[in-house]
Amino acid sequence: MNEETDWKSMLAAILADHGCQTGTLHRTSADGAFLDLVCQIGVPDGLLEKVSHIPVGKGIAGAAAEKREPVTLCNLQQDLGGVAKPDARQTGVSGSLAVPVFSGDRTKVLGTLGIGKFVPHDFPEEEVRRLEARAETIARIFEGTAP
Repeated sequence: MNEETDWKSMLAAILADHGCQTGTLHRTSADGAFLDLVCQIGVPDGLLEKVSHIPVGKGIAGAAAEKREPVTLCNLQQDLGGVAKPDARQTGVSGSLAVPVFSGDRTKVLGTLGIGKFVPHDFPEEEVRRLEARAETIARIFEGTAP
């Protein structure tokens, strides 16, 4: 992974592109069992410990990694969708979307990219695809194959 990557600026640009206020980028641990926080914007201090090391399969990011597909919730404040943990409400986020970051050959989940809005929001397919395209760019950086 390129140690010179300005993850915070990259995540800020992604949030701006999607009109979101919060975001996280996680990288899969060497054993594949956890997602470790690389960068975040807008996560309350009280939740940083909980989102810094997430078991795959737990929460929105963990579900995206386990299912190998996007996970979205329109209104996290009212419906946890069977995926999010109750503490997730402390973020103030309503609409949320997490996508897996796949290896170039799509055989491995390298991490997850998640975004959220403070208002309820259904992420349309086009918006999901845009975030997946950003995840592909991140994957190339993780793998050291970015130009």
